[in-house]
Amino acid sequence: MANLNHFLDVIRLPFPLKPLVDAYRRLTWFIYRWMPKGLYTRALLIIVMPIVILQSVLVFVFMERHYELVSQRMSEAVVREIAALVYVLENFPAEDINSKIETLASSALGMSATVMDLAPLPPPAPKPYFDVIDQALSRAIGQTIGKPYWIDTVGRSRFVEVRIQLKDSILRVFARRSQTFASNSHIFLVWMFSTSLVLIIIAMLFLRNQIRPIIRLASAAEAFGKGRKADDFRASGAREVRQAAQAFIEMRRRIQRQIEQRTTMLAGVSHDLRTILTRLRLQLALFGETPESEAMRKDVSEMTNMLEDYLAFARGDGDEDVKITDMALMLEELEEEAEISGTDITATFAGEPDIPLRRLAMKRCLANLVTNAAKFGTRVEVTGTSANGWLTVIVDDDGPGIPEDERENAVRAFHRLDSARNQDQHGSGLGLAIARDIARSHGGDLYLEDSPLGGLRARVRVPA
Repeated sequence: MANLNHFLDVIRLPFPLKPLVDAYRRLTWFIYRWMPKGLYTRALLIIVMPIVILQSVLVFVFMERHYELVSQRMSEAVVREIAALVYVLENFPAEDINSKIETLASSALGMSATVMDLAPLPPPAPKPYFDVIDQALSRAIGQTIGKPYWIDTVGRSRFVEVRIQLKDSILRVFARRSQTFASNSHIFLVWMFSTSLVLIIIAMLFLRNQIRPIIRLASAAEAFGKGRKADDFRASGAREVRQAAQAFIEMRRRIQRQIEQRTTMLAGVSHDLRTILTRLRLQLALFGETPESEAMRKDVSEMTNMLEDYLAFARGDGDEDVKITDMALMLEELEEEAEISGTDITATFAGEPDIPLRRLAMKRCLANLVTNAAKFGTRVEVTGTSANGWLTVIVDDDGPGIPEDERENAVRAFHRLDSARNQDQHGSGLGLAIARDIARSHGGDLYLEDSPLGGLRARVRVPA
């Protein structure tokens, strides 16, 4: 649907087609806005809507054709019986004809007939708008008998009253309502709707079982994206869903194997390089306190810190398990550690503090941001909130900040913005890159913005 809308935007349409295109776009927008977004609900609508439409058509055809036609035929049959009584009364006069008519009607026709003295007919009774009996009887009496008449199909629940005005008398007939219309039509409707309801319920149960493997696959992929374990996930469901689940399991296994190989390799590299740096420190300690040895010690210390940063960035923190972490306590720890180093920092937290995270990785992420803010500013404010299923931690500083067009470069590995920050500061250029990598491994991200303090705002947002 979106591709069709894009195609309609690209091509040039003649003027008469533009209103149709606009109407189509409004219709698609309305459907997209109001139709359900879930797969289960959409699939259920695909099953239910044809059944509802089919039943509506069947009910219309049944009520319009079968029910009305049968009721018309039954009403015409009753009117013909009444016409027979009228014919006997008018063409075979006798002294006891009235009693014979009443006996004939009750014994042979199943109706109650009475011959009354001639009197004006009652005023017309209220006509129900949708009453098939009233319409069919009125039409049949007018066509078959052709005499003044009065009918009442509303006053009595079980009977229909018909009065026919003759030359010197009034023939009043009571017939059962079941004689004038198809009284068992509701059975068809009850069976149709009850059967459809049972079938829809069964379809809902089967459909839910088919949708459940897709939901489990989505949950496992989401958990893996957040760095959480989903070892209990197994491929199940229809063939296509099992293929997708098996592909996800193989992909997860390859990624985990690659991470393990990289971690093992970096552990060996780290051991070898640390051995060399340790030997350098021992050799410098033998030189004594000289300006040259002090400069070399600083270089070795800086090299050690850079090595740790490189290894931390390359290794990542995927091997740490997710645990319930008290974020309020973590911010207090960061505040205490920053104050020990002489940083002016304030930290606050609002909301539910217990959040499933990789604690050491998240603390390293926030510590990098706080260290980066303290390095280029004199005042640091850390604000954490947990609301609407998201954890947000904001680190503000009053430093020089970063231009908006350079913020994307600032979070790249090994990239230092010497034009924006203090050029006398040393570093590996991995602080923000490591922080963003950790935030993304939790299913979130790191955003750089303007701070109300005048410097840089680093905002970490991860799902809670």
